[in-house]
Amino acid sequence: MNAPRPQPLAGYRIIDLTTFLSGPFCTQILADLGAEVVKIEAPEGDSSRAIPPHFVSDDSAYYLGINRNKQSIAVDMKQAEGLALVKRLIGEADVVVENYRPGVAARIGLDIAALREQDPSLIWASVSGFGQTGPWRDRPAYDMIVQALSGVMSMTGEPGRPAVRLGIPAGDMVAGMYAAIAINAALADRERDEAGEGRVIDVSMLDCQLAMLSYQSTYALVAGTTPSPQGARHDSIPTYRSFVGGDGRELVVTANTERMWKGLCEALNVGHLIDDERFATSGQRLKNRDDLWVLLEQAFLTRSAADWIEPLQANGVPVALIKNVPEALQDARESGRGMVLPLHGKHGERIEVVGNPIRFVGEAEREATYPPRLGEDARAVLDDWLSVSEDEVGSLVERGVLVQRMACASLQSGASATAKAVAP
Repeated sequence: MNAPRPQPLAGYRIIDLTTFLSGPFCTQILADLGAEVVKIEAPEGDSSRAIPPHFVSDDSAYYLGINRNKQSIAVDMKQAEGLALVKRLIGEADVVVENYRPGVAARIGLDIAALREQDPSLIWASVSGFGQTGPWRDRPAYDMIVQALSGVMSMTGEPGRPAVRLGIPAGDMVAGMYAAIAINAALADRERDEAGEGRVIDVSMLDCQLAMLSYQSTYALVAGTTPSPQGARHDSIPTYRSFVGGDGRELVVTANTERMWKGLCEALNVGHLIDDERFATSGQRLKNRDDLWVLLEQAFLTRSAADWIEPLQANGVPVALIKNVPEALQDARESGRGMVLPLHGKHGERIEVVGNPIRFVGEAEREATYPPRLGEDARAVLDDWLSVSEDEVGSLVERGVLVQRMACASLQSGASATAKAVAP
């Protein structure tokens, strides 16, 4: 039997200087792919650790969902020794990922140009709201800010109603994914480059949201249109939308071909609509969509939403009930694809999180590790990366350069958080 292949990013070392969501999501992707990710935190820890309302031990559910497979060191970089320690770790890394505001890294003593002059192979990835250049570079940005500025919110919600934020933090998550893509590309490029030189990556949350506008941006650029709120409908395909069954539950159909249009009519027992001149072509259906929707909505009300699934599928029409999050997660548990992932902490914690969606066919999944407690891996990382002795670690702790959070006695949701400087 062949030995298991190493994970794609095994052997690469990542320094994670990120907080909150976009950066940690990026580095979790890299960690899931096998990279060794060391999360360097301030003494108070990543601010996402304290986001209410749900906690396991003294870390928030928010933090736990985006920091698996990492190690944590808490370093006071305001002290010269702390900053020097971080620079030594960066000197051993392949990639640094940070999501400070532009200019902050240099201001705290981490000058990208100087660090790359010492190590030209270093890849530095910056994730920010508006990028490292441009008139908005110094503005703070959060998910909803870039959803608003990108036009995404203007298309979200029902026509005639106020704009709505997407139910998922797409501004952060998409930027994290683009950053992970860029880092993988930079690693591949460095392998090809004769000098082995790294790259500097600049990912803007706003740019990433603009890229997600897809065909709507093309419509606006080519035809001068202003996309309106979409609700649960499609600007081009009137039979690609949600409907309400007779029991009040919603379902979606995506009848986006002529064959599917005919199948929809047959499944709903409105076959006469196929020969109706108003709906004879996709263009006519779009033109007369309001009339069409009234007829289809009436038909869907004659049966419960779940009762429409089988006849629609039998007629070749893609269809799905609109599930709430717990329902979707239960489906995922039953699918056998590992998308609901159990994690077990060193201190008795047990949680489930959404797993890694990337599969390598024929290869076993690596067991994921619980998100690290604040600073708990300092001794192991400093020994492995820098051969720092236990005595030196103890000295750093005594001077407050290193911090580690004590284990919380309670592992129940809502437990309070405490942090103390102790030997790792």
